[in-house]
Amino acid sequence: MTTKTQGNTNPSTPGTAAEAKVPHRWRNLATLTGVMVVDNTEASATNSIFPAIASSLHLDSGHLGIMTAAGKVLSAPFGPIWVKISDKIGRKATLVLTGLFGALFGAMAGFANGWTMLLISVALMSASVIGAQPIVNAVIADSFDDKERGKASGILYGSINGLAALVGPALAQFTGIDSNGWRYAMWTLSGIMVVASIIVIFAFKDPGVGASDIQVSGANAKSVDEKPTMKEILGLFKIPSYTIMMISRFLSGHLLIPIFGIQFLVLERGFTNATASMVLLPFGIGAIVGNLGGGWIVKWLDVHVKHYGRIGFIQFAQLFFALGAFLGTQFMYDGITVYGVFWFIMGLSQGLNPPVNRPIVASVVHPRLRGQAYAIWLTIFETIAWAIFSVACGQLADFWSIQTVFLYITVGLLVLNAILLAGLYKTYPKDVRRVEMQLEAERA
Repeated sequence: MTTKTQGNTNPSTPGTAAEAKVPHRWRNLATLTGVMVVDNTEASATNSIFPAIASSLHLDSGHLGIMTAAGKVLSAPFGPIWVKISDKIGRKATLVLTGLFGALFGAMAGFANGWTMLLISVALMSASVIGAQPIVNAVIADSFDDKERGKASGILYGSINGLAALVGPALAQFTGIDSNGWRYAMWTLSGIMVVASIIVIFAFKDPGVGASDIQVSGANAKSVDEKPTMKEILGLFKIPSYTIMMISRFLSGHLLIPIFGIQFLVLERGFTNATASMVLLPFGIGAIVGNLGGGWIVKWLDVHVKHYGRIGFIQFAQLFFALGAFLGTQFMYDGITVYGVFWFIMGLSQGLNPPVNRPIVASVVHPRLRGQAYAIWLTIFETIAWAIFSVACGQLADFWSIQTVFLYITVGLLVLNAILLAGLYKTYPKDVRRVEMQLEAERA
């Protein structure tokens, strides 16, 4: 099924603001929130209940690193593959399939009676649900124009983190029932995936590729309807700002906190699995505040500081997370409440990223290449980074300590990341203008 551009339905006054208001965009955003909650919860739930899994199946931190890495490595090629599938059968049908396959393999993980079956099931579950990320982000970019994408992304990820903050700790509470509590958590997660897929069937309406871009709305938008060639996809690596954003994923030290955060609190601070998982709530609340507040701040910066405001904002997000991670992991405190405060700060910092980094990528890439751009950026580069961090840090944690790993990799890499992102000051304004001129030329 070929996805058509919504803007083509009203050719009367090309480029007007009215045409940029894509129908059903807010309903779609609400529907996609459920899909993305599944993707977020899949990773966080597995990590948050891992101490119980480790106890049941006699595993250690090294196994956690390998399991997370395996899921990410297997997921890496599946991001672009799911996007390719969506070109054939439509984005709606693809989103349904990712959820149903994820539910199947999640249920299998719940039945795992050994390390091998658990590893295979969790990896296949990750490869299934990963398809939602590039598709959802492309749909959001197609539904909201550049001035509103920051706000829309903030609301999307704020809602995601709000729900995940409830779902994650709730699933972790199953570990307190008995030795099979983690199995009940995995089966419950599978049920959530099925429900999310059913909601997509009845509530989601694809806006069409490039529907929100004023330059192509109402004009001859053949260029956004055509499927990208391999040469064009590889050409993404020639976009300086996009390349910087991809390299930035390899310096995303904050990825370690969701993987090893609960394990750190259990092994090195002495909390129970159920108690340690409670920091997920303030982390999620912080992420909500960061997502929603970040969206409005980015919108204000776009008006008053133009392109440079986005760059300074994303640099601040990296440094703020580094500060929270340093204070929250390098010192010992009494009680889980104090750790919850620092997890709130880290959640807040992480929440500042989606409202700014998604719009940055969308504004330097042609509309019909956004799906593949997000797939490469989020499902290949990010998943490779996850895999490297998971394996390396899992081994280093057993050799040194998780606390030491957090210091050198989480805090250290985030500082380097902020320095790298300074390169956008030179490349970003030029790349934005290049896309604008290309769309204007195609419309003319």
